[in-house]
Amino acid sequence: MANTPSAKKAARKIERRTAVNKNRRSRLRTFVRKVEDALASGDSAAAAVALKAAEPEIQRAAQKGVLHKNTASRKVSRLAQRVAKLSA
Repeated sequence: MANTPSAKKAARKIERRTAVNKNRRSRLRTFVRKVEDALASGDSAAAAVALKAAEPEIQRAAQKGVLHKNTASRKVSRLAQRVAKLSA
């Protein structure tokens, strides 16, 4: 347990940041799931629209430190590749 005032404050800050990051991660997963669902249904138009909405969300998560930037780029790339494959 935190004993010093600075450790107690750090624990409070970590708790707040954890809540914010959890919310961002959840939002990210929701957008990615929408793309996955559109791909699974075979609807290329819906998949393209969902990807267009998900890409900035993934990049924002990387910018905010929820994801590593390379991980974000990889996710976008793989989703875009699957959407393109469905469209072709």
